[in-house]
Amino acid sequence: VECSSAEEALAAAGAGADIILLDNLAPQELHVAAAQVKAAHPGVTVEASGGIVLGTLPQYLGPHIDVVSMGCLTHSAPALDFALRV
Repeated sequence: VECSSAEEALAAAGAGADIILLDNLAPQELHVAAAQVKAAHPGVTVEASGGIVLGTLPQYLGPHIDVVSMGCLTHSAPALDFALRV
């Protein structure tokens, strides 16, 4: 479930979500929300997403973050023109 606050994340985890995606949170806010979710629901997977790039990645890593999504890996990937003949 995609959540934009700790309150939404706790409600989603309480309702049975097994993966919580914390989207577009500042690193400090993200870590606080992730810690709250993990404290209340230790089995829930917490994913960080939204505006994360290689230069800021270390700020989003932490003990309560299980997965990090980085759209920049695909948003600016160059196209490749190829053909496959069978």
